[in-house]
Amino acid sequence: MARDEINAFLGSGTVYQGKLNFQGSVRIDGVFNGEVQSEGTLIIGKDARVEGQVRVGQLILSGNIQGEIIATKKAVLHRTANLVGSLQAPVLMVEEGAKLEGHIAMQASVTPDKGAKEASGQK
Repeated sequence: MARDEINAFLGSGTVYQGKLNFQGSVRIDGVFNGEVQSEGTLIIGKDARVEGQVRVGQLILSGNIQGEIIATKKAVLHRTANLVGSLQAPVLMVEEGAKLEGHIAMQASVTPDKGAKEASGQK
């Protein structure tokens, strides 16, 4: 599979509600309400609307997203992006014109096993 290959595509006019788990890359250009979980890349097109909990490896945002967002590797907000809610990412790139409203935390990526060990004081 090519690095930039998209595995799934929710096109304009598509409305989806529920849970989305995937590998690789997924692009949303429609409306999505629910929960997204992946180590891969989520691309949200400029006319898309996403609402809910999102935990992905990389987020590329050009449209609208509202909710709790965690990008474990990187978040990119293009000039047409509109984010309302919380965003946690170790790397954040924001183009001039992007809109952010909420809480942003930039901290190193933590894997579940590492976080559990640190919380208990183990190494």
